[in-house]
Amino acid sequence: MEKLFRLRENGTNVKTEFIAGLTTFVTMAYIIFVNPAILGNTGMDTGAVFVATILAAVIGTLVMGLFANVPYAQAPGMGLNAFFTYTVCGALGFSWSQALAIVFICGIINILITATQIRKMLIKAIPETLQLAIGGGIGLFITYVGLKQGHFLNFTSEPPNITATLEGGGVIAKDVVPSIVNFSDPVSLLALIGLVITVILMLKKVRGAILIGIICTTILGLFIGNVTPRPDFSLSNFMPPSLSPTLFKLDFKGLFADPSKIFIVLSTVLAFSLSDTFDTIGTFIGTGRKSGIFDKKDEEQLENSKGLKSKMDRALFADAIATSIGSLLGTSNTTTYVESAAGISAGGRTGLTSVFTAMFFLLSLFLAPFAQMVTSAATAPALIIVGILMMESMAKIKWDEFEEAAVAFFTVVIMPFSYSISNGVAAGFLFYIITKITRGKAKEVHPLLYIVTLLFVIDFIIK
Repeated sequence: MEKLFRLRENGTNVKTEFIAGLTTFVTMAYIIFVNPAILGNTGMDTGAVFVATILAAVIGTLVMGLFANVPYAQAPGMGLNAFFTYTVCGALGFSWSQALAIVFICGIINILITATQIRKMLIKAIPETLQLAIGGGIGLFITYVGLKQGHFLNFTSEPPNITATLEGGGVIAKDVVPSIVNFSDPVSLLALIGLVITVILMLKKVRGAILIGIICTTILGLFIGNVTPRPDFSLSNFMPPSLSPTLFKLDFKGLFADPSKIFIVLSTVLAFSLSDTFDTIGTFIGTGRKSGIFDKKDEEQLENSKGLKSKMDRALFADAIATSIGSLLGTSNTTTYVESAAGISAGGRTGLTSVFTAMFFLLSLFLAPFAQMVTSAATAPALIIVGILMMESMAKIKWDEFEEAAVAFFTVVIMPFSYSISNGVAAGFLFYIITKITRGKAKEVHPLLYIVTLLFVIDFIIK
């Protein structure tokens, strides 16, 4: 194990990696229940999607751990599954089997751009200010996810401004705005208690504080019946459903049957690829640099190596192949999860963390009633704490220089406000180019950034 994962070299041990793997799993275990619920709206068999979600996570995470030796977990991505359901199958009218074919093509494209070093070139093209801002933006994004999961925010209708009217005299429609809850909701109260517990453990520098906080919150939730579902211990509930309704059900023939839809197909593939690629790159940069997982040595290897020699190369390749594998099983894009930051914060530094995470996902295939006991109220505090830890990178940005401050600001705020890592990256790229052109420094921008930013603009227009 030492030879395979180089634990001592990375300053870790089996116990720490185990805790980190479990921490990552419990913070992202919600996907095994949320993904079937979302994809089920397309007509897909939810039992089969449940199994496909878990197997995609197991395979993708194992490849990440064993091939790349980095502590990142993979699973069908939130946001990408909504795009699959409500845009591709809903608005665009593709069947779910045709949508799976689109996802498979997206995966193949990602494999090609990884093998041909295009993904690596993108990382080298991103300036340090943007890399730091991406890390901070992900921190705010994770915090916002935690606040929503913990029911800390109440979304209400804002009364219209009586002085603001349309040209025709009509009153402008009400806006939905967030406000703090009064904590009468049992979920929000439990999450608040869990947050306080976790903060105290962090202040006391307790090792594995995030995981202990999750466990303590879950145990406390057992005494609140309307918060944490109690498992049904009937034997039938421990047997996984059949995968056959979605396995290998990709409809390539139907996808390309109508020549008038070819442009829409290609545009959809582009949208999937951009979101998947930059969610992954943003996660790697935002979490890997701070923790030292992708250190200066690895960055030098990334710049000078050919093939898949550096950790970043192998991690990007592992992420690329996971999407195609997931589509074959019957789920939307499988991607690297930003919740991996929770395990990294718990001390995970090698692929052994990913192996343990994959192991817990596999167990959840048979122990779904137990996995259901860890609710959003228990994981929300963990995500908020991780958000705090990731804000450190913001201190390194030169806020007194507007040229850098503007780029960093838009990168950071767009991620949580638009609920998308890739949108934040796109905003950062766009304003980086605007500032450089305005200051007469257009030649300092890597040509690839111009191309990618143009693709982002096209993607926004298409969406």
